[in-house]
Amino acid sequence: MRVLLGPVAEDCVTVARTPRPRWWWGPFEAMSLPRYALCWARLPARVGSALRPGREPGPRTWGWSGGIWSSSSSSSSSSSGGAKAPNTSLYVPLPVKPLGPSATGDVGAELTRPLNKAEVRKILDKFYKRKEIQKLGTDYGLDARLFHQAFIGFRNFILQSQSLDVDIHITLNDISFGAAHVDDLFPFFMRHAKQMFPMLACKDDLRKISDLRLPPNWYPEARSIQRKIIFHSGPTNSGKTYHAIQRYLAAKSGVYCGPLKLLAHEIFEKSNNAGVLCDLVTGEERVVTDPDGKPAAHVACTVEMCSVNSPYEVAVIDEIQMIKDPARGWAWTRALLGLCAKEIHLCGEAAAIDIVTELMYTTGEEVEVRKYERLTPITVLNHALESLDNLRPGDCIVCFSKNDIYTVSRQIEARGLQSAVIYGSLPPGTKLAQAKKFNDPDDPCKILVATDAIGMGLNLSIKRIIFNSLIKPSINEKGEKEIEPISTSQALQISGRAGRFSSKFKEGEVTTMYPEDLKLLKEILNRPVEPIEAAGLHPTADQIEMFAYHLPDTTLANLIDIFVDFSQVDGQYFVCNMDDFKFSADLIQHIPLSLRVRYVFCTAPINKKQPFVCSSLLQFARQYSRNEPLTFSWLRRYARWPLQPPKNIKDLVELEAIHDVLDLYLWLSYRFVDMFPDTILVRELQKELDGIIQKGVHSITKLIRMSESQRMLNLNTSPAGKQGLPGAAKSTSPDTAEAQALEAAVVEGLASKSLASRLVRQGRLTPYMLKQLRKEWLKQQSEEEQDRPQDSGPKGRLRSRRRNDPEAN
Repeated sequence: MRVLLGPVAEDCVTVARTPRPRWWWGPFEAMSLPRYALCWARLPARVGSALRPGREPGPRTWGWSGGIWSSSSSSSSSSSGGAKAPNTSLYVPLPVKPLGPSATGDVGAELTRPLNKAEVRKILDKFYKRKEIQKLGTDYGLDARLFHQAFIGFRNFILQSQSLDVDIHITLNDISFGAAHVDDLFPFFMRHAKQMFPMLACKDDLRKISDLRLPPNWYPEARSIQRKIIFHSGPTNSGKTYHAIQRYLAAKSGVYCGPLKLLAHEIFEKSNNAGVLCDLVTGEERVVTDPDGKPAAHVACTVEMCSVNSPYEVAVIDEIQMIKDPARGWAWTRALLGLCAKEIHLCGEAAAIDIVTELMYTTGEEVEVRKYERLTPITVLNHALESLDNLRPGDCIVCFSKNDIYTVSRQIEARGLQSAVIYGSLPPGTKLAQAKKFNDPDDPCKILVATDAIGMGLNLSIKRIIFNSLIKPSINEKGEKEIEPISTSQALQISGRAGRFSSKFKEGEVTTMYPEDLKLLKEILNRPVEPIEAAGLHPTADQIEMFAYHLPDTTLANLIDIFVDFSQVDGQYFVCNMDDFKFSADLIQHIPLSLRVRYVFCTAPINKKQPFVCSSLLQFARQYSRNEPLTFSWLRRYARWPLQPPKNIKDLVELEAIHDVLDLYLWLSYRFVDMFPDTILVRELQKELDGIIQKGVHSITKLIRMSESQRMLNLNTSPAGKQGLPGAAKSTSPDTAEAQALEAAVVEGLASKSLASRLVRQGRLTPYMLKQLRKEWLKQQSEEEQDRPQDSGPKGRLRSRRRNDPEAN
């Protein structure tokens, strides 16, 4: 007869034949027959023989199969089945509460006797120290860290519970009287460990769910047709996108997938101006051109928003090299593998040809490559700009930080020139307005100061690109921040904006602000672009939902970590960085939301560097959880509308953050229509805010001056002002004069390869900061000298003399 006691199966016939000491039968003598039968049915199995001294030498492993624990000898007991070892540091233990008094009484105590806690502690400590137990735990996925955590939890559970299950109570009692072995606790220990770490009980299922090795199979509709893949390869300004768009406009139906909202808007307007009805779909906006609301045959969208279920004649995927992007690469992979189009036109760098060919080989589709050459020449100059006095109309100074943009703009104004400003966090409308101002031949603004945001999405009439710096912070695939020179691909993308075919400048030029950077720029541009080796992937909401079914008490951020750790990908793919997703998940973890809704909120694009935007996501999620619609009037109060034009840079940054919050509202309004109902009104509000920001950016140098006067910015010693640029604004401040003198000494006196010199040259350390660091270091050294015991020897007297006489140094 076989009965189940929780996770432990008991063979009562075997138990009945097992001899027990005479004291053990005592409790049965005073029991009634029904009570006797109940207790008899709940006796523990003899599960500890596997590791007792004197038994068979082959190791035994305990398995949970068919609802029964069983042991078997084996020469290898790895439960991983050859899969990669999981990163157990991601396993967060779940609390297991000790048991209170049992409603049916303490059956184990009735059968045996109450347990002595001190004796039980000794038994458990002996169990923990057993090398064989530790090895067996390793075979079941418990490395040293997990084994220790599980044991601490198991011991606390045993010692703090007021009553234990009869099986473990009797086993502990048997061990204390020598009738059982300490190893018999292992099944109970594993049962508790799997309660603390539920992923141990379902590792195989989790591996199957997170198996990402065959992405083409995720799109059966695309696999049901034979698609023609055409790769338009070439540098910027080579006409590759133009030819793809011409085929798109000539088709009966089509979809354009771009990396930016600006590019989607451009194709949307170009299609409708050409008489081809086209709808617009971005994360924050839906525009249907048909008055009756009927979808058009052509769609211009951002790549994340493309539909993999709708059939098209032609699809265009722009900037296909972004398939390698650590954060967004999954969107290009999804579009490439999943779009249901007879023809798919890819536009991008030649570096993506090999990876696209390999991916299409797995789908049985061939790739036709069409190569293009640049339409206008571009020249790398042999001299740097060196001074802002050497600026000419059509120049664009490229910076990689807002502070550099503010500094350069301020110094250009000091020379009596006007400049347009473009950087990433500006609203699209403001970017277009600044681009129009710069391109207008009748406008006195002839200089552009911008970040690498000009690399895509804007048509600009640039004659010469000037790199203010070649150092740019970036995030790698592991989510780590790196500060390195820009890549060859980035340098070519930015440089290619000079001398475009459609602009008035038919030849482009590229140089740097400082001579020492020019050699590095030439090296970067002359390097071959490394072929892309892998395409990005991203877990879907369905996969995460299935994962959560097995780990219901795990937080979403931890769920993602475990999913990525368990995931298996082919060599042609990688799992995209999900730090932004996990940041949002941690932010709203305490808010009661369903998993699907929580997932959507976490995929909302936000700038996590903006505290107001982050708090807005939190507030939106909280309102949603209360089932309180976020109305237009509520949003106006939340944003403290009406807003005033910015008076300084701080005000401008706050307005940009509010614009991002309105973007967030619009993004959520297309996912939760009932809870974010006022889309049209909020869009009108956003347009009004865009106009306020445009006015602020138009007079940005005035805002910079106000910020400097209010000590919100310290731009006098920033990198754009290095090397005593002629004509720079003078300052009578003693600190400024001292900083400039120190700067000259640093640049000229320090070796070119010294760390301090490089940091100053790259703008990451100002001379004033260097001076402060030197003062602090000297002060710290002095304090350390005073704390040391006096030494009567010659060295001690020398230190004392130097301390008392600074000139002795």
